[in-house]
Amino acid sequence: MARGGGGGCCPPMDLMRSEAMQLVQVIIPTESAHLTVSYLGELGLLQLKDLNADKSPFQRTYAAQIKRCGEMARKLRFFKEQMSKAGISTSAQLTEISLDFDDLEIKLGELEAELAEVNANNEKLKRTYNELLEYSTVLQKAGEFFYSAQRSAAAQQREMEANQSGESSLESPLLEQDTLTDASKQVKLGSLSGLVPKEKAMAFERILFRATRGNIFLRQESVDEPVTDPVSGEKVAKNAFVIFYSGDRAKAKILKICDAFNANRYPFPEDVARQLHAVQEVSAKISELKATIDMGLAHRDNILKNIASEFENWNRLIQDALQRATLDSKSQVGSIFQVLNTTESPPTYFQTNKFTSAFQEIVDAYGIAKYQEANPGVFTIVTFPFLFAVMFGDWGHGVCILVSTLYLIIREKKFASQKLGDIMEMMFGGRYVIMMMALFSIYTGLIYNEFFSVPFELFGKSAYACRDPSCGDAATEGLLKVRRTYPFGVDPVWHGSRSELPFLNSLKMKMSILLGVAQMNLGIVISYFNAKFFRNSVNVWYQFIPQLIFLNSLFGYLSMLIIIKWSTGAKADLYHTMIYMFLSPTDELGENQLFPGQKTVQLVLLLLALVSVPWMLIPKPFFLKMEHERRHQGQQYAMLQSTDDSVVAEMGHHNGSNHHEEFEFSEVFVHQLIHTIEFVLGAVSNTASYLRLWALSLAHSELSSVFYDKVLLLAFGYNNILIRIAGITIFICATVGVLLVMETLSAFLHALRLHWVEFQNKFYEGDGYKFAPFSFALISEEED
Repeated sequence: MARGGGGGCCPPMDLMRSEAMQLVQVIIPTESAHLTVSYLGELGLLQLKDLNADKSPFQRTYAAQIKRCGEMARKLRFFKEQMSKAGISTSAQLTEISLDFDDLEIKLGELEAELAEVNANNEKLKRTYNELLEYSTVLQKAGEFFYSAQRSAAAQQREMEANQSGESSLESPLLEQDTLTDASKQVKLGSLSGLVPKEKAMAFERILFRATRGNIFLRQESVDEPVTDPVSGEKVAKNAFVIFYSGDRAKAKILKICDAFNANRYPFPEDVARQLHAVQEVSAKISELKATIDMGLAHRDNILKNIASEFENWNRLIQDALQRATLDSKSQVGSIFQVLNTTESPPTYFQTNKFTSAFQEIVDAYGIAKYQEANPGVFTIVTFPFLFAVMFGDWGHGVCILVSTLYLIIREKKFASQKLGDIMEMMFGGRYVIMMMALFSIYTGLIYNEFFSVPFELFGKSAYACRDPSCGDAATEGLLKVRRTYPFGVDPVWHGSRSELPFLNSLKMKMSILLGVAQMNLGIVISYFNAKFFRNSVNVWYQFIPQLIFLNSLFGYLSMLIIIKWSTGAKADLYHTMIYMFLSPTDELGENQLFPGQKTVQLVLLLLALVSVPWMLIPKPFFLKMEHERRHQGQQYAMLQSTDDSVVAEMGHHNGSNHHEEFEFSEVFVHQLIHTIEFVLGAVSNTASYLRLWALSLAHSELSSVFYDKVLLLAFGYNNILIRIAGITIFICATVGVLLVMETLSAFLHALRLHWVEFQNKFYEGDGYKFAPFSFALISEEED
């Protein structure tokens, strides 16, 4: 049972350790069992333990009743949704329920059927009503079209008769030209009228013109007010249109185009008398439907009000679960709540929010944290996107990913209520992880000074300039330092030079080692806080200290040499230094010496590294054996309170629940030997594994440079618009497909491996299990 909680937009401090749990036993009288379970489900703070795990769900005592309750709960949620849409609130007054379980089930079924029928009828009436409103608008607008055309034709006819001219004006309306044509040559024109969404009107007109090769006459006019679309039921700005055409083939094409553009068509009579009759008939039907709809809504509201008056009685929400259950059921015996002491490990629960939950899922995919051990998810919030960005450093690509992610975040309420595909749902769930990855990619991209592989002088001019005009852009030879060092990131002069690759190789490789050693040290330090939290002094003295000494005697020292070399500009060969530190520790360093006394320091560090290996291996098993013998000497029934908790933890690990089992020294020693070998070899392999940061960063940079130089610039070298368009298209597709999709996935997986293996194995056991509370709210979310 959980005893605490947290929340907020930022990671709470208790995210470091899981919530405190207690094992409790609740004994409930039979007459109050139903209400007690109901109230506990509302609280959502209790995880139930199945004492009948060997039985299938169909063999359980209350399987049929649970199914019936689930169906009734669904009906109540349906009523709640309908009342919310109608703006009807439930009555807060609780009254005595006069119905038993069976009668309530029948009544809820009848109300659901009646409400569903009323809703279906109202939907049909509303759709017909909206269609009539659109039809009325079409009659009005089309009537104006015809009246305007007839008036213009009459005026031009009078003008032509006055001028006694038999020639046809190019500006004459289509109808007017038809009347002037010889009767034997006249063509009967058909017409279609309706409404089309305003945003699609221009495309609608272009497609009609192309499909019919211009053999139509189209008039459009915007409707003053948005109309309610009969299909979607939403307010939409539309244009009224009238299309004149000739022939059945043209009509078939026009009908298909109207369907494609969601253009609703309505008949328009050509005769003026029939037009007036249609207007009057539509107006009368609108009035009748309006009255019918109002009556239907009133009937639905009456049903919902009757439901609202009894809703709280059917779906009570009560805070004090156990006491209120006992009182409501008039039980003669109260529920018994008892805390049990147990050696069983409690479940793990971290209070997360929509920002931290995705990072916690990354950790949980490796393994659920043991009860109250340090949670790597706290550090993963920063370290995971940062290591990703080290491999993906390009602020142009970072901006592209950030824009895409911000779209998901801004519209997260809409996406959360929709059914998404597998890939889209995965991206939406990790939107804040991707946002952090994008932000850190922009940061590292500014450090690398790469925008789609192109450098910029964002923070000032380059520190170098050519000595003379013969200095080429493709070489650093002949460059002089004329200004102070470039203030932030890599100097842009390195990009495109012959020394670019060796320089960036050296920079990124050494930086990878520094980051790797720093993160591994962080993992070892967290193991210290774990040992202190669990009061495990054995792990402090015989695990944390020798591990810290061994790692830093070798790779911590290498990191220090890298920093000294960067700071002094020395040309020492660090490979040679580290190799001969083991092979010939007494030899002189010569030109590889970076500071005075380096040889002595190396000898001391090498000695400490050698001593730390038996320090990890030998003392701990003997200490555990000695403590085991002391604990069981002269006492068989109780354990001394002063005994170190570390012994209890270790013995619990090796001996299980039987505290009097014989101590297996060989088993403990072999376990410690495996752990020591794993750490010693892992210190080397894990450090080498961090070189993937260098490799993937270099690959990303080179791929980006190839796409820019060999595709985009090469295409723009031709004075041909088609080649340039093709080059831009290929560049965009390659950038999106390879760099923004495949490279993102690759860097994500490598960052995941560095956290799971190189970082978490220093302190994280991950052998716990999740807290799964009995909660109606969680059940509702799963059903939705």
